[in-house]
Amino acid sequence: MAAAAAGRAWDPTISLRLGHPALVLLERCHGAGPFRAILAHLLRLGLAFDTFPMSRLLHFATAVSSPRLTREADLLFRHFTPRPNLYIYNLMLSAAAAAGDSPRRAAALYRSMLASSVHPDERTFLALLRSVERLSAGRQAHARVVTSGFHSRAYLRNSLIKMYLDAGAVETAELMFRSTPVQDTVSFNIMLSGYVNEGCTSKALQFFREAASRGVAVDQYTAVALLTCCGRLKNAVLGRSVHGVVVRRIDPGDWGLILMNALLDMYAKCGEMDAATRVFGEADEKDGISWNSMVTGFVNAGKLDLACKYFFEAPSRDLVSWNALLAGFARYKDLSAVIKLFDDMLASRVNPDKVTAVTLISAAASNGSLNHGRSIHGWVVKGFGLKDAFLASALVDMYCKCGNVKGGYSVFEKALDRDVTLWTAMISGLAFNGDGTEALDLYRKMQAEVVTPNGVTLLAVLSACSHAGLLDEGCRIFDAMKQRYSIEPGIEHFGCMVDLLARSGRLTEALALARRMPMRPSRSIWGSILNASLACQNTEVAEIASKELLHLDPAEEGGYVLLSNLYAAGGHWNHSDKVRQNMERKGVKKSAGASNFGS
Repeated sequence: MAAAAAGRAWDPTISLRLGHPALVLLERCHGAGPFRAILAHLLRLGLAFDTFPMSRLLHFATAVSSPRLTREADLLFRHFTPRPNLYIYNLMLSAAAAAGDSPRRAAALYRSMLASSVHPDERTFLALLRSVERLSAGRQAHARVVTSGFHSRAYLRNSLIKMYLDAGAVETAELMFRSTPVQDTVSFNIMLSGYVNEGCTSKALQFFREAASRGVAVDQYTAVALLTCCGRLKNAVLGRSVHGVVVRRIDPGDWGLILMNALLDMYAKCGEMDAATRVFGEADEKDGISWNSMVTGFVNAGKLDLACKYFFEAPSRDLVSWNALLAGFARYKDLSAVIKLFDDMLASRVNPDKVTAVTLISAAASNGSLNHGRSIHGWVVKGFGLKDAFLASALVDMYCKCGNVKGGYSVFEKALDRDVTLWTAMISGLAFNGDGTEALDLYRKMQAEVVTPNGVTLLAVLSACSHAGLLDEGCRIFDAMKQRYSIEPGIEHFGCMVDLLARSGRLTEALALARRMPMRPSRSIWGSILNASLACQNTEVAEIASKELLHLDPAEEGGYVLLSNLYAAGGHWNHSDKVRQNMERKGVKKSAGASNFGS
């Protein structure tokens, strides 16, 4: 048969009907081995060089074979396809987009296509848009769509909207959506999902309200996006409302596993584990995501017994479920349970990842267990090396919390990639252990290496200045936050600065800063002023701080006792009695062992 085929001229009419025996075999082919045998046969027959047989070979390699035979497809296209047509170009563009190849590869294919006078169609641009990584490349693709006359195609317009949303250009996506002649459920869901993925939860909910008022239908994709919003907001009331919409508007037969998992995830994130358990029990189909949602939900709710129950009842356990349970035991500082579970994980041949590593390191840090920490450090270096700055940061934090600053500094110096997180961890560790001057020296070294600090870094440096009494340096850093780094100070930064001023005896300035803060001062801020004023025997400032503390927590008896004693120490017996009477009138009882009122 092969000899007969080789002896006759190629007939495109027959070939297009897939009548050639080799092409029939190709259409029935399964696996890379048979494909390579058929390819060799077609090459021997000289048929592979014709456009149609080559298109079938490329179709199998890029769209049918699992895994995809990307390397073979690329070789065939570059060396054995002298006259690729539109179909072949589209196959290669789609393969490049699906494989996540460099956008330059897709751009090069598109330029080759134009140079060969092959005109693009809608499929060409859909593949091109899927390969976009940078917004500038996306805008160029959009311009090509317009100049080619395809901008009115609904599917292509929806793809453009999605591309802009994925690139973070929300305003451009909104502009395109508003200018769309017909806004259907698909375009609506793309916008809604885009808002959710960009973290614009409030905007997503407002968009849904507006669309619902125009009568846009709700399907399972709409519901999944809305449930994701509710989970992120931890708004159980809103989540139940969406659940009600799902029940009323979507036929139970159309729910699907994705929607069921979205419901589970929403209730779990909102801490509504009773509702999550009901949804889980009513589900006809469950997968690993369903079981993991239950395990994670009970871990976050602090119910480790129920988390373990679902973990061990699950048909299979993946890395996510192991990590979730490990994090639960680590959160409650049960290091022995963490170590045992980790050993079970390795025995089950589940490969740990960096999340596992950070959980183990954090567990050792929380328990102050240096020996376990060193063992985990050895495993981390063996499994992940010294390149990862995030793991190095966790190790630095662990050593410093265990009181071994030297060990933390050794990790810091050996790290190959020192990002702002790693610098911050080391500075925080030094400050935590009272090495304020060394922390400040390291901060200066960080600046010399042109690493820009973030808010957490500056908080660590201010804390170091406060503990070391470095007032002038602390003031300079606090002023530089907004002026140099455009970082708005938070309540923690103000707290450090107030504490620094108060410790330095600048009580008037500390009081003034507390009063002009853009947010309400916390108990710890007024506590810093009070402690410093008592140390300086400044009863005037101490009285102000005590009153502020009482205002924040009227039911706290310590504040009344302290204020009464302040008045008594200054000989203001009438004021002392009034404070005691006020305490009794509000029903605040003095605990046994508390200081007596002055008399």
